[in-house]
Amino acid sequence: MKRIRIKRNQTRSWWKQVFTAAGVVLLAFFVYHTCQLYLDRKASAEQAAQWRQDQIGSTAKGMGDRIEYEGKTYRRNTYVKAILCMGIDRTGSLEESRVAGQGGQADGIFLIAQDTARDRVKILMIPRDTMTEITLTDLSGNELGQGIQHLALAYAYGDGREKSCQYMADAVSRLLDGLSIDGYMAFSMSVIPVVNDGVGGVAVTIKDRELEKADPDFIYGKDLTLRGKQAEAYIRYRDTKQAQSAIGRTERQKSYIEGFLKAARKKAGRDDGFVPWILKEIEPYMITDMTKDRYLDMALAFIEKGQDVGIGDMLTLPGNAVETSIYDEYYPDKDQIRPLILELFYRPEE
Repeated sequence: MKRIRIKRNQTRSWWKQVFTAAGVVLLAFFVYHTCQLYLDRKASAEQAAQWRQDQIGSTAKGMGDRIEYEGKTYRRNTYVKAILCMGIDRTGSLEESRVAGQGGQADGIFLIAQDTARDRVKILMIPRDTMTEITLTDLSGNELGQGIQHLALAYAYGDGREKSCQYMADAVSRLLDGLSIDGYMAFSMSVIPVVNDGVGGVAVTIKDRELEKADPDFIYGKDLTLRGKQAEAYIRYRDTKQAQSAIGRTERQKSYIEGFLKAARKKAGRDDGFVPWILKEIEPYMITDMTKDRYLDMALAFIEKGQDVGIGDMLTLPGNAVETSIYDEYYPDKDQIRPLILELFYRPEE
C-alpha cells in the first residue's frame, strides 16, 4: 500500500512538473508575442509620426500643365477630366445644409479619369483612411487652417453640401500633387437602393465570410442578386473591430461596381431613356458642381459608349496601411502616386 502511495505521489509530481514546464513555455511565448506586437505597433506609430512630421508645412505646388519627370516632359491631357465622386455616410436628401461635424463623412472616395476623346474611363479608389492635409474648422464653420487628418473627415468639416465637397476636392488635389479637379459629385447612402433596383438588381458572388453578419443571405460562395437595402449592406459593411476593414472591403466594392455597370448596360440596351431617367431619380440625393449635360456625358461613357468597365479599370491609391492604438491609417506613397497620375491625366510631350 505504501509503495502504491509513493508511486502515485511520484506520478503527481511528474505531471506537476510537466504542467509547470508547459506553463513556463506558454508564458514565455505570450511575453514574446506581446513584446513583438508592442514593437511592431511602436514601429508603425513611429513611422506614422515621421510621415506626419514630413508633411508639416508642405503644400502642394501643383503638377501644372507641363512637368518634368525622370528626364521626360509631360503635359496635362485636357481631354481627360478628373471627376471626384463621393459616397457620404448620411441618409436621405443632401439638399439641407448642416453644421460642421453633422454633415457626414466621405465613406467612399473615387476619382474618375474620363477620357472625353476616346470615351474611356478609369477609376482611382482612394481609401477613406488616407492621411493627408485637409481644411479644419470650428463648430461654427470658421476655418482654422490645415492639418493632417483622415481624408474622409474633410467632408465633415464643411456644411454637408457645396463647402464640404470643395474641402474634399481641395484635399484630393493636395494629395495628388496639386492635380486640378474638374468636377465633383456627392451622393447620400440612400441613393444605393435606388440605382441598384433601377437596373433590376446587381449580381455578385459572396467572397467574404464575414458578410453573413450583415445579412443572413450573404452566405460564403453564394451567387446572389442584390435587392434594395442588401446593396448598401454589401457595399458598406465592415467589421470595425478588425484592422484595416475599410481597405478590405475595397475589392468587394470593385466587384459591385463591375456588376452594376454590367446590369446598367443591359438595361440601357433595352431602353434608350434609361440613363436620363436614372439620373433624374438620383438628383435629390446628389450634390454636384457639374451641369446636367456634363454628368450625363460621363454616365454615357460608363454605360453606352463601348467600353466594358471592369475590375481592371479600377485602381487603388498606392500607400501603406498602418494600425495605430486608436484608428486605422493609410499613408499615401508619393513615389508611386506621381507616375500613376501622369499615366491617367497627362501625356508625354512629343
